[in-house]
Amino acid sequence: MNLLLHTCCAPCLMAPYEQLEDSKLTIFYYNPNIHPYEEFNKRFFWVEQFAQEAQLDLITYHYNPDQYLEKAAFDTPNRCETCYRLRVMETARVAKLKNFEAFTTTLLASTYQEHQLIVDLCTEASEKFNVPFYYKDFRPHYKKAYRTAKELGIYTQKYCGCIYSLEEREAEIRARKIKASENLYPKPATG
Repeated sequence: MNLLLHTCCAPCLMAPYEQLEDSKLTIFYYNPNIHPYEEFNKRFFWVEQFAQEAQLDLITYHYNPDQYLEKAAFDTPNRCETCYRLRVMETARVAKLKNFEAFTTTLLASTYQEHQLIVDLCTEASEKFNVPFYYKDFRPHYKKAYRTAKELGIYTQKYCGCIYSLEEREAEIRARKIKASENLYPKPATG
Protein backbone atom coordinates (compact mmCIF):
# COMPACT_ATOMS: atom_id res chain seq x y z
CA MET A 1 0.00 0.00 0.00
CA ASN A 2 1.23 3.49 -0.90
CA LEU A 3 0.74 5.28 2.44
CA LEU A 4 1.27 8.90 3.54
CA LEU A 5 2.37 8.90 7.17
CA HIS A 6 2.00 12.19 9.02
CA THR A 7 4.89 12.38 11.45
CA CYS A 8 5.29 14.61 14.49
CA CYS A 9 8.76 13.42 15.58
CA ALA A 10 11.26 10.60 15.15
CA PRO A 11 10.48 8.70 18.39
CA CYS A 12 6.77 8.54 17.48
CA LEU A 13 7.72 7.48 13.94
CA MET A 14 9.63 4.41 15.09
CA ALA A 15 6.64 2.29 16.19
CA PRO A 16 4.50 2.85 13.07
CA TYR A 17 7.52 2.33 10.83
CA GLU A 18 8.08 -1.16 12.22
CA GLN A 19 4.38 -1.99 11.98
CA LEU A 20 4.07 -0.73 8.39
CA GLU A 21 7.11 -2.39 6.86
CA ASP A 22 5.00 -3.96 4.13
CA SER A 23 3.74 -0.55 2.96
CA LYS A 24 5.42 1.96 0.70
CA LEU A 25 5.70 4.83 3.17
CA THR A 26 6.18 8.52 2.53
CA ILE A 27 6.74 10.63 5.61
CA PHE A 28 4.81 13.89 5.87
CA TYR A 29 6.33 16.33 8.36
CA TYR A 30 3.66 18.98 8.82
CA ASN A 31 3.67 20.50 12.30
CA PRO A 32 2.95 24.25 12.40
CA ASN A 33 2.11 23.85 16.09
CA ILE A 34 5.71 23.29 17.16
CA HIS A 35 7.34 26.14 19.04
CA PRO A 36 9.94 27.59 19.01
CA TYR A 37 11.68 27.40 15.65
CA GLU A 38 14.69 25.63 17.20
CA GLU A 39 12.39 22.89 18.51
CA PHE A 40 10.80 22.52 15.07
CA ASN A 41 14.26 22.13 13.54
CA LYS A 42 15.46 19.59 16.13
CA ARG A 43 12.46 17.40 15.50
CA PHE A 44 12.72 17.81 11.73
CA PHE A 45 16.45 16.99 11.77
CA TRP A 46 15.80 13.61 13.38
CA VAL A 47 12.81 12.84 11.16
CA GLU A 48 14.96 13.68 8.13
CA GLN A 49 17.78 11.44 9.41
CA PHE A 50 15.33 8.61 9.94
CA ALA A 51 13.89 9.06 6.44
CA GLN A 52 17.35 8.99 4.88
CA GLU A 53 18.47 5.89 6.77
CA ALA A 54 15.21 4.05 6.04
CA GLN A 55 15.27 5.29 2.43
CA LEU A 56 11.81 6.85 2.71
CA ASP A 57 10.49 9.81 0.79
CA LEU A 58 9.85 12.90 2.89
CA ILE A 59 7.43 15.76 2.28
CA THR A 60 7.69 18.82 4.49
CA TYR A 61 6.56 22.43 4.71
CA HIS A 62 8.51 25.44 5.87
CA TYR A 63 8.03 26.52 9.46
CA ASN A 64 4.82 28.54 9.66
CA PRO A 65 3.41 28.73 13.21
CA ASP A 66 0.80 31.29 12.14
CA GLN A 67 -1.18 28.42 10.60
CA TYR A 68 -1.60 27.05 14.11
CA LEU A 69 -1.69 30.25 16.15
CA GLU A 70 -4.51 31.81 14.11
CA LYS A 71 -6.67 28.79 14.99
CA ALA A 72 -5.66 28.08 18.60
CA ALA A 73 -5.04 30.23 21.62
CA PHE A 74 -4.18 29.30 25.19
CA ASP A 75 -7.78 29.71 26.28
CA THR A 76 -9.24 28.05 23.16
CA PRO A 77 -11.49 25.23 24.28
CA ASN A 78 -10.16 21.99 22.85
CA ARG A 79 -6.96 23.52 21.50
CA CYS A 80 -5.52 20.01 21.12
CA GLU A 81 -8.47 19.10 18.91
CA THR A 82 -7.77 22.21 16.82
CA CYS A 83 -4.14 21.16 16.48
CA TYR A 84 -4.93 17.56 15.55
CA ARG A 85 -7.58 18.70 13.07
CA LEU A 86 -5.19 21.09 11.33
CA ARG A 87 -2.56 18.40 10.84
CA VAL A 88 -4.75 15.43 9.87
CA MET A 89 -6.87 17.50 7.47
CA GLU A 90 -3.74 18.67 5.68
CA THR A 91 -2.40 15.12 5.63
CA ALA A 92 -5.59 13.82 4.02
CA ARG A 93 -5.61 16.71 1.53
CA VAL A 94 -2.02 15.98 0.48
CA ALA A 95 -2.72 12.24 0.34
CA LYS A 96 -5.58 12.89 -2.07
CA LEU A 97 -3.64 15.45 -4.10
CA LYS A 98 -0.65 13.13 -4.54
CA ASN A 99 -2.71 9.98 -5.15
CA PHE A 100 -1.75 8.00 -2.05
CA GLU A 101 -3.85 4.93 -1.38
CA ALA A 102 -4.32 5.94 2.26
CA PHE A 103 -2.98 8.11 5.08
CA THR A 104 -2.32 7.74 8.79
CA THR A 105 -0.46 9.56 11.56
CA THR A 106 2.17 8.89 14.20
CA LEU A 107 -0.11 10.73 16.62
CA LEU A 108 -1.72 7.30 17.00
CA ALA A 109 1.52 5.98 18.54
CA SER A 110 1.84 8.30 21.51
CA THR A 111 0.27 7.32 24.79
CA TYR A 112 0.10 11.04 25.62
CA GLN A 113 -2.34 12.00 22.86
CA GLU A 114 -6.14 11.76 22.76
CA HIS A 115 -6.31 8.58 20.70
CA GLN A 116 -10.04 8.31 20.01
CA LEU A 117 -10.28 12.00 19.11
CA ILE A 118 -7.45 11.54 16.58
CA VAL A 119 -9.21 8.50 15.10
CA ASP A 120 -12.45 10.49 14.81
CA LEU A 121 -10.70 13.42 13.13
CA CYS A 122 -8.84 11.14 10.70
CA THR A 123 -12.15 9.50 9.82
CA GLU A 124 -13.66 12.94 9.21
CA ALA A 125 -10.66 13.94 7.07
CA SER A 126 -10.96 10.71 5.11
CA GLU A 127 -14.59 11.44 4.31
CA LYS A 128 -13.92 15.08 3.46
CA PHE A 129 -11.09 14.33 1.02
CA ASN A 130 -12.29 10.92 -0.14
CA VAL A 131 -9.06 9.15 0.70
CA PRO A 132 -8.91 6.11 3.01
CA PHE A 133 -7.65 6.48 6.56
CA TYR A 134 -5.46 3.55 7.56
CA TYR A 135 -6.08 2.82 11.23
CA LYS A 136 -3.77 0.88 13.49
CA ASP A 137 -3.26 1.33 17.20
CA PHE A 138 0.50 1.83 17.46
CA ARG A 139 0.44 2.58 21.21
CA PRO A 140 1.45 -0.93 22.34
CA HIS A 141 4.81 -0.36 20.59
CA TYR A 142 5.38 3.20 21.84
CA LYS A 143 7.44 2.51 24.99
CA LYS A 144 9.82 0.19 23.16
CA ALA A 145 10.25 2.70 20.33
CA TYR A 146 10.84 5.54 22.79
CA ARG A 147 13.47 3.49 24.68
CA THR A 148 15.17 2.62 21.39
CA ALA A 149 15.19 6.29 20.38
CA LYS A 150 16.88 7.22 23.68
CA GLU A 151 19.43 4.42 23.32
CA LEU A 152 20.26 5.58 19.77
CA GLY A 153 20.66 9.19 20.91
CA ILE A 154 17.66 10.40 18.93
CA TYR A 155 16.22 13.63 20.29
CA THR A 156 13.22 13.01 22.53
CA GLN A 157 11.24 16.12 23.32
CA LYS A 158 9.91 17.00 26.75
CA TYR A 159 6.59 18.57 25.72
CA CYS A 160 3.92 18.11 23.08
CA GLY A 161 5.17 20.90 20.86
CA CYS A 162 3.02 24.01 20.97
CA ILE A 163 3.84 27.21 22.81
CA TYR A 164 1.06 26.50 25.29
CA SER A 165 2.32 23.02 26.18
CA LEU A 166 5.82 24.51 26.57
CA GLU A 167 4.47 27.16 28.96
CA GLU A 168 2.59 24.50 30.94
CA ARG A 169 5.73 22.36 31.21
CA GLU A 170 7.83 25.31 32.36
CA ALA A 171 5.17 26.17 34.98
CA GLU A 172 5.24 22.57 36.25
CA ILE A 173 9.04 22.67 36.52
CA ARG A 174 8.90 25.97 38.46
CA ALA A 175 6.26 24.53 40.79
CA ARG A 176 8.39 21.42 41.44
CA LYS A 177 11.43 23.58 42.19
CA ILE A 178 9.45 25.69 44.64
CA LYS A 179 8.10 22.57 46.34
CA ALA A 180 11.59 21.04 46.49
CA SER A 181 13.05 24.21 48.02
CA GLU A 182 10.25 24.28 50.61
CA ASN A 183 11.12 20.69 51.56
CA LEU A 184 14.82 21.59 51.87
CA TYR A 185 14.18 24.69 53.90
CA PRO A 186 10.97 24.16 55.85
CA LYS A 187 9.41 27.17 57.46
CA PRO A 188 10.12 27.33 61.18
CA ALA A 189 7.28 26.21 63.43
CA THR A 190 5.48 29.04 65.13
CA GLY A 191 3.63 29.04 68.34
